[in-house]
Amino acid sequence: MLTLGIDTSNYATSLAVYDSVAREVVCDKKRFLPVKEGQLGLRQSDALFHHTAALPGLLCELAGEADLTRVEAVGVSARPRPVEGSYMPCFLAGVSAARAFCVCRGLPLVETTHQQGHVAAALYAAGDESLFEREALVFHVSGGTTDLLLCSGPGSIRCIGTSSDLYAGQAVDRIGVKLGLAFPAGAGVSELAARCGEPVMPKVSVRGTQCSLSGLENQCSRLLAEGKSPEYVCKYCLCCVAETALRMVKAALEQRPGLPVVFAGGVMSSGVIRQYVQARLPGACFVPGRFSSDNAIGAAILAAREVPHG
Repeated sequence: MLTLGIDTSNYATSLAVYDSVAREVVCDKKRFLPVKEGQLGLRQSDALFHHTAALPGLLCELAGEADLTRVEAVGVSARPRPVEGSYMPCFLAGVSAARAFCVCRGLPLVETTHQQGHVAAALYAAGDESLFEREALVFHVSGGTTDLLLCSGPGSIRCIGTSSDLYAGQAVDRIGVKLGLAFPAGAGVSELAARCGEPVMPKVSVRGTQCSLSGLENQCSRLLAEGKSPEYVCKYCLCCVAETALRMVKAALEQRPGLPVVFAGGVMSSGVIRQYVQARLPGACFVPGRFSSDNAIGAAILAAREVPHG
């Protein structure tokens, strides 16, 4: 069975087709929302417009690689998180496109959340089907989340740790834009950080599974004022995020020893963060960027799991 996934986040318009029989992603397409130089994101009205404009073209591109007439169900991210009151207008574009597709074809529609899509994509990419059925720790780190999740599959998610103020992705983006990088700045920050051979000593604020990241931007600004190179500052920033995540996960593992740990979200696509964490927590699973950053793959997988074939 083929399923179509749609995700319209605050960063990117994403589509994907998943084959539930072969258990493989047939194809996926993504287009980042255009953000003017020096700006930190878009107003929701602008994001909604850009998604609406991008979806038809991306759907045509997808149709060039997959037979969309064989799609039997559609999954769409309808809101950010599976909690009461979670809402962002940008997801309305995806929901509208998904409902129109389903009505025209008489197909079932599965409305899920952006965070559940991230979890599903990460668990799939981890390569262990049992992760969908048993408890695992999934750390979702992006521009809008720094959430340590206790999951029993994507359908059962409980946040057991988070940031009390700034999200990790926000910190990374602010520092990247300050250095002249385009928004979202994660990839550029990681690229610069990878060029730095100097050791860094990250200073973080973590208490149990809770953290504060509001001081990170000030620390990086101070380092720049002291004459540190952009490469060094980017490495310091990412190592702070990595050390923060590491301490939060270790605190969770003290209470729940032996649980598998999977990292998801755009910030976790960084090779610098992956190397830092895995050197200190060898069992941690970091999935490839295609499955970690914003994508519609998880929505397509969840549609396949919720709608029985035939």
